[in-house]
Amino acid sequence: MINNIQPVNQPPQEITGVMTNMQNFNGEFNLTTSGFDPKLPGHTSDHSMILRQPPRTTKEIGAGIGLPKEVRHEMALMLDDHLCALNVALHQYTKHHWLTEGAESFISLHHLLDEHIDKTQKHIDMIGERVARLGMVPTAHPVTQHELSYIKHEVEGRYTMRDFLRNDLEHELIIQDMLRKQIKRAHELGDYGTVQVLEEVLLDREDLGYHLYSVLEDDTLVRGMSHLLDNQWDRMGDRPMPPNTKLQ
Repeated sequence: MINNIQPVNQPPQEITGVMTNMQNFNGEFNLTTSGFDPKLPGHTSDHSMILRQPPRTTKEIGAGIGLPKEVRHEMALMLDDHLCALNVALHQYTKHHWLTEGAESFISLHHLLDEHIDKTQKHIDMIGERVARLGMVPTAHPVTQHELSYIKHEVEGRYTMRDFLRNDLEHELIIQDMLRKQIKRAHELGDYGTVQVLEEVLLDREDLGYHLYSVLEDDTLVRGMSHLLDNQWDRMGDRPMPPNTKLQ
């Protein structure tokens, strides 16, 4: 039995690509974006309305949370960036949920992405509520959310399911990284309420990232036993494929 053990395969190209793309991420929050910006969608209007508070600004008093305004302002700006990013992730997950296809995808991934959508909606609400509690107006305009988000939606069109999931995994790893940065900063500033909210969100996002990573792993049941019967031993990961393909 020991002689039949095969060497461990290299990680699939999709996972290697995710880690390579992550190196291009600068990991910064939009801490200087506060108040009206005419360049941002949703910041100008022809409607006659009574303005009570500009976007991404923080109340001087009356927030009901005993933290200094400058602490609430910094924390709320960071939280609002997460809010924008999670809305982008939600839109992309929804697209992939609609377009699932294939023997391994149409049922199993359709339901898996349902869970990712539900969790993301929950996290959007949790973080939006925290932004409001800190005295800031959460960003709600969908185009402005994409402008401020530290992740960007993939280009339009249908791609392979592996492409879809790889793009989703990139998003999850970036979101996790940014959540950890704010959790560390919130500890430094003594904003333990934000810490509690983000730690719960982070644990869930790590779980979602693990789901995607596991689905992209180099194994499958779909190929059946044909690789044994034809004596080609062309298992997943080492069967002949063009070296630059994104498919296994």
